[in-house]
Amino acid sequence: MSSIEEALLVLADGTVFEGESIGAQRADGITSGEVVFNTALTGYQEIITDPSYAGQLITFTYPHIGNYGVTAFDDESRRPFTRGIIIRDMARRRSNWRSEGDLQSFLQNAGVPGIAGIDTRRLTRHIRDLGAMPGAFGTASESELLAAAKAEHGTSGVDLVGLVTCDSSYEYAFTGPSGRTPKRVVAYDFGIKTTILRHLSGIATVEVVPAGTPASEVLARNPDGVFLSNGPGDPAAVVGAPQIIDGLLGEVPIFGICLGHQLLATALGAETYKLPFGHHGGNHPVRRLDTGTVEITSQNHNYAVDDGSLGKKVEVTHRNLNDGVVEGLRSLDLPAFSVQYHPEAGPGPHDAAYLFTMFDELMDSVKGTN
Repeated sequence: MSSIEEALLVLADGTVFEGESIGAQRADGITSGEVVFNTALTGYQEIITDPSYAGQLITFTYPHIGNYGVTAFDDESRRPFTRGIIIRDMARRRSNWRSEGDLQSFLQNAGVPGIAGIDTRRLTRHIRDLGAMPGAFGTASESELLAAAKAEHGTSGVDLVGLVTCDSSYEYAFTGPSGRTPKRVVAYDFGIKTTILRHLSGIATVEVVPAGTPASEVLARNPDGVFLSNGPGDPAAVVGAPQIIDGLLGEVPIFGICLGHQLLATALGAETYKLPFGHHGGNHPVRRLDTGTVEITSQNHNYAVDDGSLGKKVEVTHRNLNDGVVEGLRSLDLPAFSVQYHPEAGPGPHDAAYLFTMFDELMDSVKGTN
């Protein structure tokens, strides 16, 4: 960066952090959103381009960001949907054989503002104590930033899926082994990540459809299975999605992750609620209840399924070992299951990649009974 411009981060409760401006610049010097923190040690590009961060400001707890630059292959979506990033230190140089550019230029070209020099340890502890909250950063005055933070709505009650879903359907080609006949999977795009498509393409040709696609149109395609993707925001605010999923239940095998997990649970009669500061990172321990195995998982969500609202025909399959949150479920009488975390986990960990094989096997078992 050729010059340093001082900036402030102001939370809605009035807490102020001093820093310096990085990335794209807003004309009014103000960027606002819901402030959350992510504990991953690597994968800043995948995190920034994950559509699940729409409406949010991402705080990276790892202090050095930008060390290995960026590469187009690691983009998880067509563009970043995060409102901005908050970091401790921007690397002055990039060093990696895969690097095609530096993070500062990437942020500028993508229109993503940021603030560096922040005491992210203090900020993270503050959010852990008080919960995720609105905030604003930039070069505007403290009073202007505070007003913007207080005016920020956050993600509760907001349907953010419409912001990130595709405009029209498209196909992701089968990449599995030669000699295997690919299945056909329809994937609902609630904010789908490219790494998910790479995993699914190993077992099927994938047709990605917009979030509002009616169940009848999907069933008319005669798919072997339906995938419900990750996505941003409040599941209770995603208009029409539970009704669409209800129209698919019992007709075709279903696999959901993250927001897709919450929406499947809603279609099965459960309720959701907002966590204090969410689960964001690549190091969340989850117990698989049928085997007792502990998986280290990648997660990114602010909402969860209410344990007490699950009906008798829904079984909890996974639990978070940090706070006991429901991390997986399956229907006992319908071919449908889901997990709260990210089994594709770009860039890792990969403990839960077996779930794509489970989906493949579920499609085989249903096909064998028809």
